[in-house]
Amino acid sequence: MLNTLISGLQIVLTPSTFILIFAGTVVGVIFGAMPGVSASMAVALALPFAYPMNGVVAIAFLCSVYCASITGGGITAILFKIPGTPSSAPTTFDGYPMAQRGEAGKALGFSLVASAVGGLIAAFCMAIVSEPLAAVALKFGPGELFAVAFLGLSVLTCLDNGNLIKTILSGLLGLFLATIGMDPQTGVARFTWGNTTLLSGVEMIPVMIGLFAVTEVLKQTAKRDKKDDKGSSMDGVDYKTAIPSAKEFWAVKWVMLRSSLLGTIVGILPGAGATIASFLSYTVEKKISKHADQFGTGIADGIVASEAANNAATGGAMVPLLALGIPGGNAAAIMMSALVLKGVQMGPLLVKNQPDYLSSVFGSMLITNIIMVFVSLAIAKVFAKILAIPYSILGPVIIMLATIGSYALKNGTGDVVLMMFAGIVGYLFVKLGYSAAALVLGLVLGIMCEENLRRAYQIGAGSWNEAIFTKPIAMVLLLVCAAMLLFPIIKPLLSKKKADK
Repeated sequence: MLNTLISGLQIVLTPSTFILIFAGTVVGVIFGAMPGVSASMAVALALPFAYPMNGVVAIAFLCSVYCASITGGGITAILFKIPGTPSSAPTTFDGYPMAQRGEAGKALGFSLVASAVGGLIAAFCMAIVSEPLAAVALKFGPGELFAVAFLGLSVLTCLDNGNLIKTILSGLLGLFLATIGMDPQTGVARFTWGNTTLLSGVEMIPVMIGLFAVTEVLKQTAKRDKKDDKGSSMDGVDYKTAIPSAKEFWAVKWVMLRSSLLGTIVGILPGAGATIASFLSYTVEKKISKHADQFGTGIADGIVASEAANNAATGGAMVPLLALGIPGGNAAAIMMSALVLKGVQMGPLLVKNQPDYLSSVFGSMLITNIIMVFVSLAIAKVFAKILAIPYSILGPVIIMLATIGSYALKNGTGDVVLMMFAGIVGYLFVKLGYSAAALVLGLVLGIMCEENLRRAYQIGAGSWNEAIFTKPIAMVLLLVCAAMLLFPIIKPLLSKKKADK
C-alpha cells in the first residue's frame, strides 16, 4: 500500500503529468456539467488527446477526466435540475429543492465534499484490495448480475412512499421503454413502429433531460405570472458556494462512509456502474434514516448519498479493469481500448508485471479528487450567477441547452423529439402524481435485467433452477429484493397491530 502511494505520487506529481491531470480535471468538470454529456462521452472526447501520451500518463489523464465528469454532473443537477450525467439524477431529488429555498451554496458544498470523500475512499480501497475484490467480482455471472439489477429495481418502493402503486407503474413503464429497439440477441426490431431512430433503443440521456429539465421549465412557466417574472428566477438564492461547516459535515459522516463503500462495491461489478450505485445508495439511506420523510424535500443526506456513491463507483470500476482486464463500465472500457492500442497487455498479470499502471490510477484519483473541489467551486460560481437571470430568459436558455445536449448525442433530431416528448410526459406525471425517477430507474436497469436474465437462462439450458435458484449469491440478493418490496406493505400492518394493542 505504502509503495503504491509513493510510486503513484512520484508519477502524478511530475510537472508535466500534474498539468495534464489538472487539465483533465477542468475538462471533466465542464463536460460533466454540460447537459447530455455522460462520463463515458467525456472520456471518449478526451481520448484523442491521450494517444500521444505514454501509457501510464494516458491512464492517469483519462482517469482524471472520468472522476471529474461525475462530480461536474452534480452542479447542474442542483442548480437547474438537469442531471449533467445519468448518475447525478438522484442528486436532483434533494439538491434542487435545497437550491430553491436559497441554499444553493450549501447544496453545492455538500455535493463537492461528498464527491471528493467518495473518490478518495474508493482510491484507497482500490489500492488495498484490488486483487481480492476483483476475484469476488469474477463470481458474478449473468444470474448474479440479474439479481443486482433487480435489487436496484426494488428501490422503487422507496422513491415515493405516498404513491406506491403509481411509482411501481412508472417503473414498469420504464422497463417497457427499455425493450424498445433491436433485440440484443436475435437482432429483431421491437416496438419501433417503423421508426429508424428507435432501432437503437430509447436513449437514456434525452429522456432524463426531458423528464427533469424540460418538465421543470414547464412547471415554472405554468405557475409564474408577470409579477414573478419581474424578479430573479430564484430570489434569495445563496450564490456563494460555501463549504458546509465542520458541524454540518460531521453530521453526515456515516452517510458519506456508507455510501462510499457501497459505491465502491457496486462499481466493481462489471456493467453495474455509477448510476446504479447512486440510486441504490440514495434508497438505502432513505430506508435507514431517522428522517426518511425529509428525503426529496432538500436534505443534505440525500445529496451526500448520491454524490459519494457515484464518485466511489469510479474507483470501483477501475478494480476489474486493472486486476482482470475486465472493464467495470463504459468509461473503463474506453480507457481499456486506449491502453490496448498502446500495446499494453491487459489481464491479471498487469498489476504484477507493470504495477506503475495501478500506482498511476491511484495517484491520479488522489490528486484529482482534491483538485476538483477547487475547480468545481470556481465553475459552480459561474453557473450559480446564471440563476439571477429572470426566468423569462433563463427558461428558454435551459431549453436551448437541453436541446443542444440531446442533439449532440448522435447529431440527430430524433433525440430532440424524444426529449420534448419526455418533457411533456414528465409534466403529466407531475400533475397526475406519477414518478419520473421511477421511470428513469426502470429504463436504466431494464436492459441490464433483460440481457442477464436471458443469458443466465441460456447458460442454465432452459432451467430456472440452474440459472438462478441454485446460485447462493443470486438467491441472497433476491431475498433482499423481496424484503425491500414487501416492507412497505408489511410495515403499516405491523404498525396497526401495535396500535391495537
